[in-house]
Amino acid sequence: MIAHGYFGFGWLIVAVLDIYAIIKIAQSNASALAKAIWIVVVLALPVLGLILWFLFGPKG
Repeated sequence: MIAHGYFGFGWLIVAVLDIYAIIKIAQSNASALAKAIWIVVVLALPVLGLILWFLFGPKG
């Protein structure tokens, strides 16, 4: 069932940001193992994983 109101819209924003993070992780210069770990973290913990990636993830 589709959520209504701001709650549903908030999860849409989180999903878009998670997709952005996964793309940036895949394009980074990190090792394949590091990329895989970060992608799993972002997928398993959508909000917290996004915050952790933003603070500590591969940049570049």
